[in-house]
Amino acid sequence: MNTTPPALPRDRALTAPTVSCVFVCHDGAGRVLLARRSTGARDEPGTWDTGAGALEHGETFEEAVAREVREEYTADPLSVETVGVRNILRGGGDGPMSHWVAVVFAVEVDPEAVALGEPHKFDALGWFPPDEPPRPHHSQLPATLALFDRHRHSSTHTADSGRC
Repeated sequence: MNTTPPALPRDRALTAPTVSCVFVCHDGAGRVLLARRSTGARDEPGTWDTGAGALEHGETFEEAVAREVREEYTADPLSVETVGVRNILRGGGDGPMSHWVAVVFAVEVDPEAVALGEPHKFDALGWFPPDEPPRPHHSQLPATLALFDRHRHSSTHTADSGRC
């Protein structure tokens, strides 16, 4: 039995939503890792952002996150937790509209293992309090950090209350 999905018509392939894994790397002590997008970045160069990458065919979310964290930050994830899903519609007007589904993860990494893995996409890395990201920041960063913050506080509340 053939399990290969049929190819999308050419005009729909350009407009179909994509799936990305967005990851907020943190040190487990309250800081998040952000990268400044270089002039070679796909969009919004010069802005600070979390990591992200496309889910490849046949890959689990966890495999995609681990691969992307290694590619972008040269570190292995110590833990990976799903924090939420965002349906993102951006653009239109004079330019093309983009549409993607972002599955957002909290990923703990060892700060000592982190290095710039893709200098053609990012030109700086930094550790910041999640409620004080540097500016300018990517247009999607506030919503991503808000999901991370809600997850962080609900995880703390659950742990403090003794509920699983």
